[in-house]
Amino acid sequence: METYRAFHQRSVTDREGFWREQAAAIDWHRPFEQVLDYSQPPFARWFVGGNTNLCHNAVDRHLQTRGDQNALIYISTETGQQTTYTFNQLHREVNRCAAVLQGQGLERGDRLLIYMPMVPEAVFAMLACVRLGAIHSVVFGGFAAHSLASRIDDARPKIMFTADAGMRAGKPVHYKGLVDEAIKLSAHPPQKVILFNRGIDVDLDMIAGRDLDYAALREHHLDAEVPVIWLESSEPSYILYTSGTTGTPKGVQRDTGGYAVALAASMQHIYCGKPGESMFTTSDIGWVVGHSYIVYGPLIHGMASVMYEGLPIRPDPAIWWKIVEEHKVSVMFSSPTAIRVLKKQDPAYLAKHDVSSLRYLFLAGEPLDEPTARWISDALKVPVLDHYWQTETGWALLSSVPGVEVIPPKFGSPGFPVYGYDVRLLHESTGEEIGANEKGVVTVVPPLPPGCMSTVWGQDDRFVQTYFTSVADRMVYTTFDWGIRDDDGYYFILGRTDDVINVAGHRLGTREIEEAVSAHSNIAEVAVVGVKDAIKGQVPMAFAVLKDTAKTATAAGRAAMEKEVFDVVDKALGPVGRPSRVHFVTLLPKTRSGKVLRRSIQAIAEGRDPGDLTTLDDPAGIEQVRSAISGG
Repeated sequence: METYRAFHQRSVTDREGFWREQAAAIDWHRPFEQVLDYSQPPFARWFVGGNTNLCHNAVDRHLQTRGDQNALIYISTETGQQTTYTFNQLHREVNRCAAVLQGQGLERGDRLLIYMPMVPEAVFAMLACVRLGAIHSVVFGGFAAHSLASRIDDARPKIMFTADAGMRAGKPVHYKGLVDEAIKLSAHPPQKVILFNRGIDVDLDMIAGRDLDYAALREHHLDAEVPVIWLESSEPSYILYTSGTTGTPKGVQRDTGGYAVALAASMQHIYCGKPGESMFTTSDIGWVVGHSYIVYGPLIHGMASVMYEGLPIRPDPAIWWKIVEEHKVSVMFSSPTAIRVLKKQDPAYLAKHDVSSLRYLFLAGEPLDEPTARWISDALKVPVLDHYWQTETGWALLSSVPGVEVIPPKFGSPGFPVYGYDVRLLHESTGEEIGANEKGVVTVVPPLPPGCMSTVWGQDDRFVQTYFTSVADRMVYTTFDWGIRDDDGYYFILGRTDDVINVAGHRLGTREIEEAVSAHSNIAEVAVVGVKDAIKGQVPMAFAVLKDTAKTATAAGRAAMEKEVFDVVDKALGPVGRPSRVHFVTLLPKTRSGKVLRRSIQAIAEGRDPGDLTTLDDPAGIEQVRSAISGG
């Protein structure tokens, strides 16, 4: 590990020299004057004074050397559609889209909210937006109108870009109706809604003066050439909302130059992709993985990116490996949940296709258990590398870096601190560094490296307060995850320290779900906890106190009430936030000061010892939780 250690050490002791070298991997319209400005901790500005553009680095700069090479490979097993765009063709479509957006008044610094299924037009919109120097905010298509409205009001987009519908397991998800409802709920609605009509929703209600058809607008700009707007490196590129311990999502703000450099470096040092090869990331563009490694990372590196709409088991559980074979995928990125789903299928599907082109399978989004890692590694006969990162970091924080040195992985471990991150395991109360095999909070000594969030959109104070004040007397970035480091230096992630749960790699705030459950007129009080799940890692489970218990006197009544609560949550958050169960109790376990003992509830739900209950106000609350879990 000497090469890795030296590489990492230089990245945190000679930050300016190290990142100056990495910055050579992208194009700069104007050279930067200063590598790092850290004059206002914890805010870091990278490559100060340098002018660049994400769209230029992802598309334009490749036209002369690889214009006819594949750039975007679109596959939908939901619609049967498959389309491939070369860099030249992608450039043409992005210019058309940019002209459409520009024609509707989108300018530098304006926001474009993108609420789209997995279709190429979503990528065109993202790239066109940053081409114009505007800021995109992509909202995951699984979110309901209420969640969409809260993001509209925070980002205040001038324009929304959406579609008539998405598809999930063969069933349509009607985006347009959700957009209409969200705009009615919004205090700061967009001026225009541009709609890409896939022909799925036949009963579209286009609102005159607000709603515009993308295909018709595009026809007016088929030969458009829209110049790139060069941005100073620290200017924002996008906002991406992530859940927190409050009910209000945080708008993670990303810069331009630092993000481009971080992604370019990661493609070389972590993912080991090569220009001209294909990368297949199975995420959704609504999540940070989709931003970084479906759209920007592979394209900046000159690779073709596979964009997939569909499930890993439709039309059969071999579909992903068929894609790997047909497109000679060399780097694949997925999640532990997806692999656990495949693990339940006939293992014969793993042997149906030639996956010899695959160099690495990367997994992230939630802790990876050793049996799953070993199973998929043995089945595919390729290295499986777990790695750990967050919406806030934008790229990996803990990982192997095979492009620097190939180090044997340990199943269940995401590896080591990545270059640029000065990682420390700290005691929760004292803030002191802890030794090997001791549980501590995973933190990073700032400045955060390029590519990480620069602030919370419109809320600098919240950025500081949320991420840099939880450890006494030390300004360190807190991941809110527990971890340990073994004697060999390998890190292991043990779960969250806060009330955010990780469902299949999607972060959900328990407060958000509690607020959604409480919207039911018969709910007086509720506690939501994350409970271990064999497939998804964690699932939310709700314990609710009713105002009127008469309806739940029978098993049928309880089932009907639970269904009503599910419907209310679906309307507020979408199915992604739906609890796995809603248990009805007449009393929640609380301390004498009135604090709900969520960790004790979680322990009982997982069959563990609830721990110290000496501060419990009324033992009946804990007993009711036990009884509800056991079905009593």
